[in-house]
Amino acid sequence: MTKPKDFESAMKRLEEIITIMENGDPPLSVLLEMYEEGVELQKFCHTKLDQAEKKIELLVKKSDGHIEKKPFSEEE
Repeated sequence: MTKPKDFESAMKRLEEIITIMENGDPPLSVLLEMYEEGVELQKFCHTKLDQAEKKIELLVKKSDGHIEKKPFSEEE
């Protein structure tokens, strides 16, 4: 498997793999290879999403008109 360039291309390939596995009739050896590739793509996507979440900052306008940056949190 070649490492995907970005999240979008990884998701596209993962969707292709799922479609082939659901609709096709590849031999078991090919299914195992595709499964392994899918697991690696899932890990890649998960890592990219984690990185993106860490970069997200919310801009909160304070009552005095100033803008404050604060880290993203799921509770908000």
